This record gives sequence, structure tokens and C-alpha cells, in this order.
Amino acid sequence: MSLPNEALQKLLQELENRIVTSQQQIGIAKAQMTTKQKAIRLLDLTSSEMSSLPKDTPIYEGVGKMFVGVPMSTVDKRLVAEKAELRSDVSGLEKKLSSLEMTHKNSMEHYERFVKSGGKA
Repeated sequence: MSLPNEALQKLLQELENRIVTSQQQIGIAKAQMTTKQKAIRLLDLTSSEMSSLPKDTPIYEGVGKMFVGVPMSTVDKRLVAEKAELRSDVSGLEKKLSSLEMTHKNSMEHYERFVKSGGKA
């Protein structure tokens, strides 16, 4: 049993759209992961630089157009919290990426099966 041409074209178009959309979303998720991983590396570098300083070294943070003295322990706590949040975000993005890759793989398999069958659903 075969479907009318219009229905087949609509099905094929829907599969193509799903493939393109999933490819775009995979690219976006990978870019977001890269950005967050760079931020984690920057925070690690900042932490290691701070740990090499003597404990009584004054630390300043930029606030708008000025700098404010902040205790080293406060900055350290903030860096740890930011790293934890970024790692959580990366973990979520990895799960999302896995899901998107599975969707893309399934869509490609359906598309290939559809094309190989000659349009017979």
C-alpha cells in the first residue's frame, strides 16, 4: 500500500526539516558547551593564580568603573560557586547533546529507509 504523492512529499519534507533542525541545535549545544568549558578553565586559572599569592595580598574586583577591595576568601568562594554552576550547565548540555544526536540519528535512519524504499511508507 502506498501513500499519495502529496502525503509522501509532506512526510519527506518533515523528515528533512527535522534533520536540519537537529543539526542546528547540535551546533548550538556544542558552541554553548565550548563557551562554558572556556569559562571553567579561566576560573581554574584565576584560582591557581590566587593560590600562589600570599594570604595577605590585597585582592580587588572591578565594579563598574572602579575597583573594590575584597577578602581573598570571598573571591575564592565565588569562584568555587561559579565553577560548580558552570559544571552543572555543562552536564545538562551533555545530556541535551546526547538527546539531540539520538534524534538526528533516528531521523537520518528514517529518511534513508524512506528513500531506499522508493517512497513506499
